[in-house]
Amino acid sequence: MSNYLEKETDQEKIETEPSYWTASNKWKSLTASVISLFLFLVPVPYQGQWTIGIGIIAEMLQAVFESYLSAFMTFILVLSVAATFLIKGMAAAKMPRTDDSIFLKELFDVHTAWVVLRILGASFAIMTLFQIGPEVIWSEATGGTVLYELVPVLTTWFLIAGFLMPLLLNFGLMEFIGTMVRSLMRPLFRLPGRSSIDAMASWMGSGTVGVLITTQQYESGYYTKREASVIATNFSVASIAFSLVVISFIGMDHMFIQFYITVVAVGLIAAVVCPRIPPLSKKEEIYFEPAGKQIIEDVPEGKSRLSWAAELAVEKASQVKSASSVMKSGVKNVLDIWFGLIPLVMGLGTIALIIAEFTPVFNILSYPLVPLLEFARIPEAAEAAPAMIVGFADMFLPAVIGSGIESELTRFVIAALSMTQLVYMSEVGILLLRSKIPLSFLDLVIVFIQRTIITLPIIILMAHLFFF
Repeated sequence: MSNYLEKETDQEKIETEPSYWTASNKWKSLTASVISLFLFLVPVPYQGQWTIGIGIIAEMLQAVFESYLSAFMTFILVLSVAATFLIKGMAAAKMPRTDDSIFLKELFDVHTAWVVLRILGASFAIMTLFQIGPEVIWSEATGGTVLYELVPVLTTWFLIAGFLMPLLLNFGLMEFIGTMVRSLMRPLFRLPGRSSIDAMASWMGSGTVGVLITTQQYESGYYTKREASVIATNFSVASIAFSLVVISFIGMDHMFIQFYITVVAVGLIAAVVCPRIPPLSKKEEIYFEPAGKQIIEDVPEGKSRLSWAAELAVEKASQVKSASSVMKSGVKNVLDIWFGLIPLVMGLGTIALIIAEFTPVFNILSYPLVPLLEFARIPEAAEAAPAMIVGFADMFLPAVIGSGIESELTRFVIAALSMTQLVYMSEVGILLLRSKIPLSFLDLVIVFIQRTIITLPIIILMAHLFFF
C-alpha cells in the first residue's frame, strides 16, 4: 500500500512540474548566472580601483593592444563604409532570407543619415591617424581625444561585454533578480525589477554597457517604450571607476566619499522625478514588435516569490539549446557595436568636441547659469557655467574645464553634476539614437536639461554642507 502511495505521489509531482524543470536546465541556469554575476555585477578591486570582471579583461586587452587599437579601429571604420555600400548595392538583388543575411542587411543597409555619419567617422579617423587635413579635426582636443582615448576603451569594453552578454541575458539571471526586486522597483521608479541589473552593470562597469543591456532587453520584449526610455536615460549611471578618475583629475581625491554620496543620492532623486514628467512620462506603454511582451514578474497565487523567480530563471535557460548559438549571439553583438556604433562615436564625438573647443556655443548657452550660480554663492561662476552644460557633448569635458578652477567647492559641484547628467552624446547619446528605443535628439536635450535643473540645486546644497 505504501509503495502504491509513493508511486502515486511521484506521478503527481511529475504531472505538476513543468517539462523544463530538469536537473540539466537547473545547473545550466545556475552556472551561467553565477558566472555572469561575477563578470557584470560584482565589484572587484583592481589596480587600486573598483571595477567588474569584464572591466578587468577589457583593461588587460587594452594594455596589450594599446598601440594597435586606434589603427585597427580606423580600418574597421573604413570597412564599415565599404560594407555599407556593398550591402546596399546587393539589397536590390534580393539576398536570400537567411538569419545571417538579415543581420547583415540590418547592420549595413541603413538610413542615409547614418551612411553620412559612417563616412564622416571613417574620414575623421583617417585624418586623425595620419594628421592630415584641418588641425581642428585631428587635434589632441578633438579627433585625437576620440580616436586615442575614447574609441580604444569602447572597443575593448564592447568586445568583452558584447561577447559575454548572452550569459547575462539568456540564462535566467534577469528573470530571477527582476522577480525578486519588482516590489521595490515598480512603486519607486515605475519600472520592472530587472531594470535594477541595468543600473548595477552601469554602476560597477560602464554606462554604455547599461545602455547596451537596455537596448537588447527592449528589442526582446522585456521593456515597453516608456520603460526602455526611462532606464536608458536614468539608470545608465557612470561607473565607480570613472567617478574615481573624475575626482582624481580635478585634484580632490580626499573628497571621494562625500562626492560619491552626493552622486548616488542625487541620482536616485532624479531617477524618481524624471520618469514622471514629459517627455519620458508620455512615451507609450507598448512593447517592441515583433517580439511583443515577454516579461513575467508577477508572482502567481500559491507560489512564493523565490520559487517563482527560480522557475522563470530555469525556463529561460531551457531555451538555450547549444553553446554555438550563445557564441554566435555574442559575435553579432560585437560586430553590431564595432561596425554600427563606433563610426558614429568617431563622427559625432569629433563634431561635438570641435563645437566645445573651438566655438563659443557652450559659453553662450551657459550665460543664464551665471547669475544663478552667483546667487547660490558658487565662486568663479562665469568660469564654471560652461562646464555645467558641456557635458552634453562628452562626459569628461566638464572635468577638463573644471580642473583649472581654483575653488574646491566649485570643482566639487562641476564634478558631481557631470556624473549625474548621464546624457553624453559622444557615447550614451549616440548609442541611444542608433538604437530602436524611441528617443529623439530633442528628447535627449530635454532630459539633459531636466536632470541638470533637478540635480544642480541639491548638489550645490550638499557642497555647501561639506565645505561649511
